[in-house]
Amino acid sequence: MRRGRIFFFLAFILILGLVALGVIYVRFIQPMTILPDVEATPTPMETVNVVTTSQRVQRGALINERVLTLVPIQKDLMLPVYYTDINQVVGKRARVDIEPNMFMTSGLIADSIDDLTTFGSNAALSIPRGMVAVSIPIDRLSSVSYAPQAGDHVNVIVNLLLVDLDIEFQTILPNLAATVIGPGPEDAEEPRLTVKIGSKDYELGRVEPGQFGEPFYVLPSERQRPRLVSQNLIQNAVVLHVGEFDLPQPEVVPTPTPVVEVPAGEEPVEPPPAPKKPDLITLIVTPQDAVTLNYLMAYDKNGLASARLTLALRSSGDDTIVTTEAATLDFLLQNYNIPVPVRLPFGIDPAINTLPARPETVPAE
Repeated sequence: MRRGRIFFFLAFILILGLVALGVIYVRFIQPMTILPDVEATPTPMETVNVVTTSQRVQRGALINERVLTLVPIQKDLMLPVYYTDINQVVGKRARVDIEPNMFMTSGLIADSIDDLTTFGSNAALSIPRGMVAVSIPIDRLSSVSYAPQAGDHVNVIVNLLLVDLDIEFQTILPNLAATVIGPGPEDAEEPRLTVKIGSKDYELGRVEPGQFGEPFYVLPSERQRPRLVSQNLIQNAVVLHVGEFDLPQPEVVPTPTPVVEVPAGEEPVEPPPAPKKPDLITLIVTPQDAVTLNYLMAYDKNGLASARLTLALRSSGDDTIVTTEAATLDFLLQNYNIPVPVRLPFGIDPAINTLPARPETVPAE
């Protein structure tokens, strides 16, 4: 009885083993049947040629065949604003700067130069919302030797000359003095006057006690000296343009130039024209800073400005705002360890009374 059960279990285990081997063979060992490749029949794609630019076209420039080309695209990607014929675009004007490989659309071209005025200038497109652009004069020293270019960030430093004023007269102190003469006697030849203004050739001074107690009337030896102060006015202003902006030029029909035959080896060589140094720079600033710059650029009847503006070029990507102290004579003496020379019983001959003026507008040799 026990032997029969043992044989039964052994037979059952053997059957399970055979079934497992069969499954493993079918799934993992039996080689896969490779079906032959079936070549898919390609579906023809319908295309259409559209007009694109082959090179950069500046705003306002006349468009001709040399800057245009035809490029095929899928017909289902075709938009109504695209052009399919080059002749539809030739002779038009570019409304904006058009980069190479751009599809020509009706919004990129204008029929004439007059149509461009309704779209504004390219400069206005570069000014962020809430900001304005203002131009200030520059020379080679106030503009970091003409280093700033469009897109750079600069600081604007202002120099001011401050003077004391009479509050009532709003004139520079000291005031001019004059003597007041009382009325004369009854028998005087001149008519009787209440007061009479006498000499007024000297400035108003002050009374100071002398060495031995006697009073002296001290007069200034010169007019009031202005006091110079320098400070950071605007930080992190963006340069929009250097120099004057190009004005749109009307289309001019070229006149034929007569050809002059020049013998070989004697062709005239014209030197290239010297580049014109810019005298203006346009900055992107806040509306308040624009008003401030306009105030400081006010000129008197002699053409002298009320302030001098100097630019400082910032590092690329640096947008930090630094609090600076205004530079005055007292600030220089205290913070840069500049001593006040003592009075000595001897000196240098010849005496040096003035410093040479810096060549602000004199070009470098």
